[in-house]
Amino acid sequence: MVTWPQFQEQFYNENLIVKVLRIGVSVGAQKVAHLGEEEKSGVVVKSEDLRKAIEMVMEDGKESEDIRKRARELGKMANEVIEEGGSSHKNMIRLLQDIRKQSCTNNSC
Repeated sequence: MVTWPQFQEQFYNENLIVKVLRIGVSVGAQKVAHLGEEEKSGVVVKSEDLRKAIEMVMEDGKESEDIRKRARELGKMANEVIEEGGSSHKNMIRLLQDIRKQSCTNNSC
């Protein structure tokens, strides 16, 4: 994943993707472009930086393969938790049961 944050929490999301999960590459955007004032702030990412980030993700080197491997592993984990019996699936079932219970309590089912 190539990250290019522009607003608010996107810079935090970039840190998560690039530094914590290590499944992405930053294009190097450092400046917040305030909503509605993007053009006034000027170009904050150079085409050369974007090219380098894309090449980093797409090349066959060890670091790129490690990024893709971690992304695949996280994707597999995400799929497992939403499958029947997974933690997210169980939590969704519990939430729906609680909503039904609250609804019946309020409507005297």
